[in-house]
Amino acid sequence: MERIMRRRSPIVKLAFRRALRLCVSAVVLSITIAAQQPARDFSKESARASQDWIKDAVIYQIFPRQYSATGDFNGITKDLDRLKTLGVDVLWLMPIHPIGEAKKKGTIGSPYAVKDFYAVNPDYGTPDDLKRLVAESHRRGVKVIIDIVANHTAWDSVMMKNPAFYTRNDKGEIIPPVADWADVADLNYDNPELRKYIIDMLKFWVRDYGLDGFRCDVAGFIPTDFWETARAEVDKVKADTLWLAEWESPDLHPKAFNLDYSWAMHATLDKVLHGQMPAYELRKVWEDQAAKFPKGSLRMRFSDNHDERRAIARFGEKGALAAQALVFTLDGVPLVYNGMEAGDTTESGAPALFEKRPIFWQFAERRPEIVKFYPAMIALRKSSNALRRGDLVWLRNSDESRVVTFARRAGNEEIVVAINMSSTPFVGTVEASGSFEEVTPNAGTRRVALPSISLDGHGFRLFRRR
Repeated sequence: MERIMRRRSPIVKLAFRRALRLCVSAVVLSITIAAQQPARDFSKESARASQDWIKDAVIYQIFPRQYSATGDFNGITKDLDRLKTLGVDVLWLMPIHPIGEAKKKGTIGSPYAVKDFYAVNPDYGTPDDLKRLVAESHRRGVKVIIDIVANHTAWDSVMMKNPAFYTRNDKGEIIPPVADWADVADLNYDNPELRKYIIDMLKFWVRDYGLDGFRCDVAGFIPTDFWETARAEVDKVKADTLWLAEWESPDLHPKAFNLDYSWAMHATLDKVLHGQMPAYELRKVWEDQAAKFPKGSLRMRFSDNHDERRAIARFGEKGALAAQALVFTLDGVPLVYNGMEAGDTTESGAPALFEKRPIFWQFAERRPEIVKFYPAMIALRKSSNALRRGDLVWLRNSDESRVVTFARRAGNEEIVVAINMSSTPFVGTVEASGSFEEVTPNAGTRRVALPSISLDGHGFRLFRRR
């Protein structure tokens, strides 16, 4: 710029300086205006429309390494009839890609340290084995989604051939996304070539394997505008897919994702069942999020997953059933983590995440109440439009510090739900009157006299208006 200025006359110089000052002023003004703009109010927007099969789904999460004695795709395929009978609609396979060796944790390494996004982990079988699992699932009317770890890779990833794909520190060194995640390297989404690589990869899995969507690991670590672009591009290949964000944020719902994690609800549930919060906090967190999220947002409800200590270990058998009863009856889409339906207590979070620790399915013999609970609750949900798609209205009761009560309503159908979040029996009233029949699974015949109600410790009851 200085060389240009020296060649010009004083008049030209003055005009140039004035123009430059105007440009600088305009930039400062635009920054000031932007800073004064109100935050985007997502509650006034609508969530991306989801297909009915997503709204009605029960998602079943599978850790292939731990699911069967063989720890492979074929072990899952052999069990599809049982899963269909259980009532699940969507299988979510945790990462199915080869695991990196460099800087790996534990004996086997984390499935979230991916070596090649385009390849199949040979420990799980061949590409044809995976295609057969998908085809056999589809033949039974069950969808299949896979975990995509788009935020980072293993240190010996095939993508390391292009160092520009990765985030670097001030010394020019490739770094992990979080200091504790030393086994993975952070990807740089400022690079348009990386974005194209990941989008092409997502298209590949939908096109070549017939997959029905993705669960996107730490989705909030990646810019939302990337996810919106990726979704639009994948929709051109196959529009009828499910995208689940491992994150909790309103901005993911308008364009990119069908579902996100209801982490705040889960954290509150954990504290309530441990006696650290009153039960009415569940209502508060639901109301707070309903006021912030786009209209029609779908949330994935869960009491257990691979990141958590097993629910049965945290809450006990009855507490775990109370927690999952809430998951099945709240609005949103419920998750079942593999082994829950047998009362399995085998941990799979770190450090177990890096080892081979198969589900001990034989627990089912000692936990008959749990074995009966899952198929019965899923069948009830499938039979009820109110539970799958109805509005949720919270109902008052006579001890809201221990008991949650709400109604699910759709058309002429109304289901009233009451769950005791404490170990102490409850006798009291709920804000419901009229003629109801009890539809609690496996409950036998009990007198119904709403608004009066009794609940065992960690007990739950469901009623349908006649």
